[in-house]
Amino acid sequence: MEQDAGMAVLVVLSGPPGIGKSTVGDAVAALHPAVRLSIDDVEEAMRACGIPADATGIAAYEVVRAAAEQNLVLGLDVVVDAVNDSDPARGTWRRAADATGARLLQVVLATDDEGAHRARLEGRTRPFTRIPEPTWEAAVAMRDGTAPWPEDVLRLDAALPPDALARTVLAALPPSTPPGSAA
Repeated sequence: MEQDAGMAVLVVLSGPPGIGKSTVGDAVAALHPAVRLSIDDVEEAMRACGIPADATGIAAYEVVRAAAEQNLVLGLDVVVDAVNDSDPARGTWRRAADATGARLLQVVLATDDEGAHRARLEGRTRPFTRIPEPTWEAAVAMRDGTAPWPEDVLRLDAALPPDALARTVLAALPPSTPPGSAA
């Protein structure tokens, strides 16, 4: 794990609900010590405090961004999982990396195997009591409504085993730039 501020890595795992973002994030953090942050965990906590569902979306992204920045400035690597279906949502992580001098790796998880994706979504068990599970139809609508991704993101097939995906993510980490070197 990186220990110098400005040398840390912000890994952002993106994709539709049920694609495996949290599972891959856990696998990355198990192989490479990092702070693990999830939008869903924050939304669940916000709703537990009485914040209405329609007010948690952007706010949860900003809470996670602030927590990520606090850890990145300490030189700790951070792994975030979030749907990131719009350019403003994705900009959250670019701002965090820019504000802290962290390296940014944006990862998009997707699969052409709709049956496997649907089974994963409908079969998952999560510890949330306030965030309802999206229906398959809602997940498809979210996926289909996602803004196009730029070419410079790491695209991975979510049908692969989580440990293999985690190793691919770690192999793709941007190289560090020693202090005083040109970026």
